[in-house]
Amino acid sequence: MRGDGGVAVVARRAARQDSGYRTRFNENTAAHFDALETLRAVLGLPSIPRRIECFDISTIQGSETVASMVVCEDGRMKKSEYRKFRVRSVTADDFGAMREVVQRRYRKILEDGGPFPDLILIDGGKGQLTAAYEGLEQIGLGNLVAIGIAKKEELLFTRDRQDPVALPENDPALLLIERIRDEAHRFAVTFHRKARSMRDLRSQLDDVPGIGPRRRRALLTKFGSLAGVRRATREGDRLLRQVRVISRAASPHPPQITSFQPDDAPAADVLTCPG
Repeated sequence: MRGDGGVAVVARRAARQDSGYRTRFNENTAAHFDALETLRAVLGLPSIPRRIECFDISTIQGSETVASMVVCEDGRMKKSEYRKFRVRSVTADDFGAMREVVQRRYRKILEDGGPFPDLILIDGGKGQLTAAYEGLEQIGLGNLVAIGIAKKEELLFTRDRQDPVALPENDPALLLIERIRDEAHRFAVTFHRKARSMRDLRSQLDDVPGIGPRRRRALLTKFGSLAGVRRATREGDRLLRQVRVISRAASPHPPQITSFQPDDAPAADVLTCPG
């Protein structure tokens, strides 16, 4: 009886929360509530999933594996709470990357405080979802609710059901999930491109005699990307003056920079410094 009473209290609180939540919606955003209510019913949640956090892994041939997390609250994306991750423990293993990133995200919330999501959305099918739950269970958060969405068929995978859930193509809940998933993918791909660009720039600077770690960091800070350096090469003398200033700041005895090759120069090095 006591357990049933506790369940009833939780149900009443959830009902009041949903009622108050819906009154804050106007006609233009009523579809958000309908989508979240559908998710609540389909997934058997005690209340509507007001806060959804979505994870996506981005890698190309095992290079610079990164991940993104985006937040959707009350049907709207909260860009101020987006997070990006460099995967540390694995390279060409999407499952391992998902396990690591999910665990890092929620361990930090355990340590520092912060809201837990009502629903975790994983970009991927059963394998990715299983990896996410493994990460959660290792830090004692296996009770959080997570689902996966597989590309192409757009099927929803849950931990407790053997068969995936297929929502109608134009169902508001599916459209909301797709929008969140697509935003996570966009954010991850953007971060991945930036990470690869920075890696390529570091690689080119590594080959330049006289450019050590401190000066390399200064150049990366100044120009930001390989494209930034390439654009700057077309500015000739102005660039040389900037690099000299950077070099002086990075080292009390910088090498003298004698030339700066344009984009189409045949030489392998972008910068040329005397030995």
